[in-house]
Amino acid sequence: MIEARNLTKTFKDKKRGVITAVDHVSFTCRPGQIYGLLGANGAGKTTTLRLLATLLQPSSGTATVAGHDVVSAAQQVRTHVGFLAASTALYARLTAREMITYFGELNGMSATAIKARIKQLSAELDMAEFLDRRCDKFSTGMKQKTSIARTLVHDPAVMIFDEPTLGLDVMTARAIVKFVRECRDRGKTVIYSTHVMSEVEKLCDTIGIIHDGKLCAEGTLAELRAKHAEQDLEEIFVRIVGLEDTK
Repeated sequence: MIEARNLTKTFKDKKRGVITAVDHVSFTCRPGQIYGLLGANGAGKTTTLRLLATLLQPSSGTATVAGHDVVSAAQQVRTHVGFLAASTALYARLTAREMITYFGELNGMSATAIKARIKQLSAELDMAEFLDRRCDKFSTGMKQKTSIARTLVHDPAVMIFDEPTLGLDVMTARAIVKFVRECRDRGKTVIYSTHVMSEVEKLCDTIGIIHDGKLCAEGTLAELRAKHAEQDLEEIFVRIVGLEDTK
């Protein structure tokens, strides 16, 4: 389970002073659930995800991931988390298989366990065709599938996806959405950040909308539709964050 409690992150800027990127954010995501985190660019969602993955330390507040505190037990958190960042790069000279193997070894897996896990992930993500090709020859979709496989090779209980379908063609995006849904169905705890509203509607059990670092709305899709008397999630999002052009 993920539980954020008044999670706050500030940065110091020479020109602008103290910037609050995440402002007392609290929410819970349980096993077998997908929590959709929505926000415009600069809203604070990626910073929130990095705090949960222990890539950043909170300025105040805290969070527990799989029962471990992100500050006092960061290493234990990392063993239970797979974090797919939007900007993650691959080692160009390695094949997909070598890439996944390397990350399996970093997570302390045995050669036998890595081999079995690669076989499973290759089948689930349809990677057989390029598994033994070098990463520098890959399409965007191949790179993203490889990034997902290496992120999840140790079969973590908690999965954090930051814009996993960004820049992908329709069929590859559909395959990744299907994979994420299957992870949820296997009892994983999943946080899913995206700008694609249709993905949120298809996948997310609970939706949190973040704006100016604050969690300004939360609920199921049905609850948000009922509260705002609107069926279209994009319209609901725009109303909540106040980006509607009023001219």
